[in-house]
Amino acid sequence: MKIRRLHRDIDMTTGNILPKVFLFSIPLMLSSVLQLLFNAADVIVVGRFDGQAALAAVGSTGALINLIVNVFFGLSIGANVVIARYLGANRYQEVSKSVHTSIALSLVGGVLLGIFGVSFAGLFLKWMGSPDTVRPLATNYMRIFFIGMPVNMLYNFGAAVLRSVGDTRRPLYYLAIAGVINVLLNLLFVIVFRMGVSGVALATIISQTISAVLVTACLMRSENAIRLDLKKLRIDRSAAIEIAKIGLPAGLQGAFFSLSNVLIQSTINSFGETAMAGNSASANIEGFIYVSMNAIYQASVTFTSQNLGARKYDRVVRTALCCLLAVVIIGVAVGGLALLMQNTLFHIYTDSDQVAAFAKLRLQVIAGSYFICGCMDVLCGCLRGIGDTMTPMLVSIFGSCLFRILWIWLVLPLSYTLPTLYLSYPVSWIITGALHGLFYLRRLRTLKGTLTAA
Repeated sequence: MKIRRLHRDIDMTTGNILPKVFLFSIPLMLSSVLQLLFNAADVIVVGRFDGQAALAAVGSTGALINLIVNVFFGLSIGANVVIARYLGANRYQEVSKSVHTSIALSLVGGVLLGIFGVSFAGLFLKWMGSPDTVRPLATNYMRIFFIGMPVNMLYNFGAAVLRSVGDTRRPLYYLAIAGVINVLLNLLFVIVFRMGVSGVALATIISQTISAVLVTACLMRSENAIRLDLKKLRIDRSAAIEIAKIGLPAGLQGAFFSLSNVLIQSTINSFGETAMAGNSASANIEGFIYVSMNAIYQASVTFTSQNLGARKYDRVVRTALCCLLAVVIIGVAVGGLALLMQNTLFHIYTDSDQVAAFAKLRLQVIAGSYFICGCMDVLCGCLRGIGDTMTPMLVSIFGSCLFRILWIWLVLPLSYTLPTLYLSYPVSWIITGALHGLFYLRRLRTLKGTLTAA
């Protein structure tokens, strides 16, 4: 079976890399922004129409949700890397097996996560020290959210398959449709039906179901090696092992990141409901900066994987340089824009000057340095793309997760303020990024010898 290059697919193994990185990344950025708008719509609607406690409830669940789901989301990265590598090497039978295994894993993982999240949401929020005024609302939001986890996973794995051939536009179209529906349902459920946090959670899973159906139908209609045939939907052992080799370390890395963020959120909770609401608003805005850079990270993974499969060492190196340049440009531009517009942005989320003041405390520390996080992620993606999965996981656990925990224990007590707590982010990004860069340079020397010998 040969792969048929469609007009929406990107040939990553020939031509100028930087323009293709942007061509790949821009639709992905917009897709990620739309996904964030799901949550932003939730936060804005409940903050405006259901009060401060509801805003804190919805916003404070993000770190905990990410902690629970990141291992399985890491498998979608593994699927993207494996499929892209097989495509670069023209091994189309393995591409098909990996596609069907990925979709099957998404459904199994979604069901397991749904059961787990619904069962333990309240307990985990209690362990995080969520205030009594917030915890019942947050628990309700999380339980409804996790009921929709199978469709959430299905969309993310399906989009990862499309990214492997360079198609980032169709996931954008599907999310645009789902995003509009999500906003309309938010307004209907919260303002008209007075459903509060339950309404925004229900709107989210309905819109996620729509995007999952659309991406699945797209794969079933595909004209090349990534075509999905429901009759072939099964977990192939060899394909699952290859996906797990890449995906599990990526997922565990994400889980450890989320664990450190859960500990930070628990510390923020100790400052009270108003601080929680302000932190939620700022974190939501920062999410737009992050996903803009994360699109470049995903480009670094996919471009590196395809060029490794095609055994083009020089393009592997140029991919890293182009992606680093791109992420600095985007991180500085978007982060600077957020700082310039902070007053306007925060009052979209809340009418409270106190909440806005707490939000500024976080944004002013983090937004200007967020490009460092982007560089860290790109170097991590390049390592992952050339097949080194354990190094970025171990480096991230030490450089970011363990460091942040030590910061909370050792540095924060010296000045128990929110700016001191937030400073742990940029410092950890610098340490982790530097270590990723050193290990990447070391792996490049080995990789050059291997490809030259071949």
